Amino acid sequence: MMGASRFNWCFIGTGKLANIVAKEILPSGRHRIAAVYTRNPQKCREFADQYGGVPYDSAKAAAGAPDVDGVYIVTPHTSHCEYAKLALSLGKPVLCEKPVTVTAPEAAELFALAEKNNVYLAEAMWTWFSPVAQKVKQWYDAGELGELYQAEARYHIDSRRYAARCTDPNLAGGALLDVGIYPITYLYRLFGRPVEIRCTGRLEGGIDLGEDITMTFSNGLTCTASVSMCDFKGLEKICLRGSRGRVKYYFFHSAKRVKLVRKGGGNEVFRADGGYLNEFDAAAGEIRGGLTKSLLVPPAATMDVMEILDECRRQLGLIYPFERG
Repeated sequence: MMGASRFNWCFIGTGKLANIVAKEILPSGRHRIAAVYTRNPQKCREFADQYGGVPYDSAKAAAGAPDVDGVYIVTPHTSHCEYAKLALSLGKPVLCEKPVTVTAPEAAELFALAEKNNVYLAEAMWTWFSPVAQKVKQWYDAGELGELYQAEARYHIDSRRYAARCTDPNLAGGALLDVGIYPITYLYRLFGRPVEIRCTGRLEGGIDLGEDITMTFSNGLTCTASVSMCDFKGLEKICLRGSRGRVKYYFFHSAKRVKLVRKGGGNEVFRADGGYLNEFDAAAGEIRGGLTKSLLVPPAATMDVMEILDECRRQLGLIYPFERG
């Protein structure tokens, strides 16, 4: 985006994450918030006053504003589909927070609409816009780790007070869709779609508090993912061990550094920024380049992960109140 004019975003949603993202991307000078919408008019005005942009009293007016280049949806999971449909129907490119929808069929509907209207739609899967995650995949694909004999991912964080939506079953709260999606996506992007999934977990108050997920892949590799929204046991880490080398690093979803330890010596350290700016720069570049499907987070990858999440929920018996008819 060097030398290009600022990319104009419509923000739908003005909660905690919207504030974090705005504070990170605006100082770059490459992005501008042109329009804002949230259901609370006062919060909408306050957000616009702080970060710029015009506050609108409807999502349609905000997304459809003539100076909007793309729509960033950062609302609770349950309204992603509604707002993405609206923006796509207006011909506006969409970067939608993860999970892109609550279920795989909803996601399929969105991607079909995007393809029909020839409009860009990408899931804002922070990790896979990150250069560090991409470097680990490059190492693995190049055989730097050799034949893997261990692949584990953990994401344990007490997020119950992060935002009200996290524990609200009516907003698809719980561990799986909020934090479990990170290790599942990470392992999927390395090894592909699993041929077998086993998921056990703890349900309470209409949501899942955590789960242990085992995924077996076509190459015979079995990986484990441990997820919790109630504790910090083991924190957040990826551990990959193979016949030629290993990679182990913490806070993998936003990491700025990763080290490849080779068994024969000659270790390699890779550093890069792990923030939100990566995905906004990439999405803006892809949209300006005329793409309708992201190269970094393609629809097929999002769909595969959504189907894994659906299968985990099926095995857990996790049904949200709004799904009970």
